[in-house]
Amino acid sequence: MFRMKRSPKLIAAAGIAALFLTACGGADSAGGGADVDAGDPVSGGVARVLQTGEPRSLDPANLSNTWAHQPTLGNALYGSLMINNLDTLEIEYRMATEFSTTDGGTTFTLKLRPDLKFSDGTPLDAAAVKFNWDRLKDPALGSTTIRQAVQIADTQVVDPTTLTVRMTAPNPHFAQALIAGALNWIASPAALAQGQAAFDENPIGAGPFTLVKWTRQDSIELTRNPTYWDAPKPYLDGLTIRTVADTNQRVNSIVTGGSDLASETNWQSLNKVEAAGFSYDVVSTGGGQMLGMNARRAPFDDVRARRAVSLAVDLDAINTAVYNGEGKIPRKLFQEDSPYYADVALDRHDAEEAQRLFDELAAEGKPVKFTYMSYPTTESKTLGEALQAQLSAFTNVEANVEVVDFAAATARAGARDFDMVVTSAIVQDPDFGLWTAFHKDSTGNFTGVQDQAMSDALDVGRRATSTDERVAAYTTVQERLAEVVPGIWYYRAVPAVTVGKELHNVQLYTLGSPLPEEMWISE
Repeated sequence: MFRMKRSPKLIAAAGIAALFLTACGGADSAGGGADVDAGDPVSGGVARVLQTGEPRSLDPANLSNTWAHQPTLGNALYGSLMINNLDTLEIEYRMATEFSTTDGGTTFTLKLRPDLKFSDGTPLDAAAVKFNWDRLKDPALGSTTIRQAVQIADTQVVDPTTLTVRMTAPNPHFAQALIAGALNWIASPAALAQGQAAFDENPIGAGPFTLVKWTRQDSIELTRNPTYWDAPKPYLDGLTIRTVADTNQRVNSIVTGGSDLASETNWQSLNKVEAAGFSYDVVSTGGGQMLGMNARRAPFDDVRARRAVSLAVDLDAINTAVYNGEGKIPRKLFQEDSPYYADVALDRHDAEEAQRLFDELAAEGKPVKFTYMSYPTTESKTLGEALQAQLSAFTNVEANVEVVDFAAATARAGARDFDMVVTSAIVQDPDFGLWTAFHKDSTGNFTGVQDQAMSDALDVGRRATSTDERVAAYTTVQERLAEVVPGIWYYRAVPAVTVGKELHNVQLYTLGSPLPEEMWISE
């Protein structure tokens, strides 16, 4: 049931990392249209869904299972092997029936439901999972899921329903990373072998819906999969998914009845939806977005420069300039109701100490001069301008803003060719988000910080199975982040959906990923 709650609540479970509550239990949500006395599911109807990012391809490797990309589309076409139940903080199984380890995460056994079929009638078996998981490690695919896939050393088919998975290093918490990306979405190997163009015309998965038509930059039309394994689901006859990048357009569409479900990324927009009497659901997370400073090159290869800029910035003023004061600033890495919360501040505003450090560096012939690489969005540009305006009040520091189109900015960020850029470390299970962003050996370490003590603590947190061990490890991580200052944490992420008044039973997992097979529309 879609509940009306404003205070997120976290529950710790031994041996399970901190997850964050959503949808059917404990996420932030507000407004009208909640499922109070909604009754039993009704079959029929087409739900109109808004996503925030147009996919490059319908290949699951090119889809991202986060609220800011294409989670509904991926779940609709491919279903899910497993999800995290954010009431109980445990993995729940869908097309898989088991993902277990008996050796501390060195190896896993994946078990599938028997007789699973792709929508073309061919078997979804262990060999199909192996094919999908192995290919996701190929850098040529350009999949964001490579960050999870490279943790898998190799896979071996035991029988049609059983796959043995050997990890590159022990990670008993790997299931939480698995569900957060395309490892959770299995496509037909035979269909993928036909090439991208053919696959985009006829993507074959085992999800609750199949493709009718993809009109690029317009709409993706899906219809009920009559052979879906979990009958009588899906309840809907179909989905129409459109990409709307502008948050105001998404809000207007929900409140005027133009759409039934929209992914949302902006706290202001959630407030508008609530004021209009509609529901929203936001997943509580740790970490957030930050102005990442590239420690690989000057000026930010000197921690004093990173610390000086961080001390100089007034985050409340940034919030006012960029988000009209309605954003939420991640002052601490974890929220207070997380078992991993530690009273370690991520930011401190001290203009006097900032100026002292700027002067000290200048006296050594290292004045702080850098360029913030902005994406071509209003939010990103306003952020850069606000930062530049604040730093103009100091001497011996010069901040420039360069607006770069998405393709070029993505390429430069990937090549680590920037001084400062917006990046993020959005944390559900601490292992995946933090290890990926800050471990010295991680390919996802955009800022390039090389801190052995933090990396050691991240390794301990990854291997540990007890809550106490993990709490100790991630307390050290928080202390080291405050010391090495990889960036300026300015915005708590908003993994959210807004919901029209006729749509019911919106359930989320991982980072705001809706399960379309569970939804239904009022008669």
